[in-house]
Amino acid sequence: MKILMVLTSHDTLGDTGKKTGFWLEEFAAPYYVFKDAKAEVTLASPKGGQPPLDPTSDAEDAQTDATKRFKGDKAAQADLADTVVLSTVSAHDFDAVFYPGGHGPLWDLAEDADSIKLIEAFAAANRPVAAVCHAPAVFKNTKDAEGKPLVSGKTVTGFTNTEEDAAGLTDVVPFLVEDMLKANGGLYEKGADWASYVVTDGKLVTGQNPASSEEAARKLLDLL
Repeated sequence: MKILMVLTSHDTLGDTGKKTGFWLEEFAAPYYVFKDAKAEVTLASPKGGQPPLDPTSDAEDAQTDATKRFKGDKAAQADLADTVVLSTVSAHDFDAVFYPGGHGPLWDLAEDADSIKLIEAFAAANRPVAAVCHAPAVFKNTKDAEGKPLVSGKTVTGFTNTEEDAAGLTDVVPFLVEDMLKANGGLYEKGADWASYVVTDGKLVTGQNPASSEEAARKLLDLL
């Protein structure tokens, strides 16, 4: 069982002067769900190497069992520091792909040609694709075999407009995940803000927020 995890390489939060990147919990929780299930996990990012960590996700109040486990895991840290360059990755080598969120993907992975091609290849091969929180941004430009948006007619979730508003970043982000999914024809659903909410439609798994990351990973495993 081979699972690919794709992380952002983007580290700038719009023009705020602040840093962003991937959200630690959204990487760590799925990583250990997969590892504990004896999956072979490969990490990739557009630029390769160490992906940028959103500093907010490393704050004391954002720590979880998974993030604490990661902080004591030298092998996992070395794994993360050496992600492969996304353009060198082939969908045919993996059974499923998982995209952790953080605000970074809104800028790079949403527009990244290699990511778009990868997701479309997984979908065409009917292999599971999962994305959590802001990572459903990766479906902004993906199409199905008929040229329609990949999420069109599919039940999906992702970071809500109200959660983005609570984060104070509605006017900073290039687009709102909820609005984009709806504009692409997705049948958008959501749970309570900040509570775990995960939707599976066929081989597509989406999670609403950081709290959804572990459940989204488990749903992906269910499909395998």
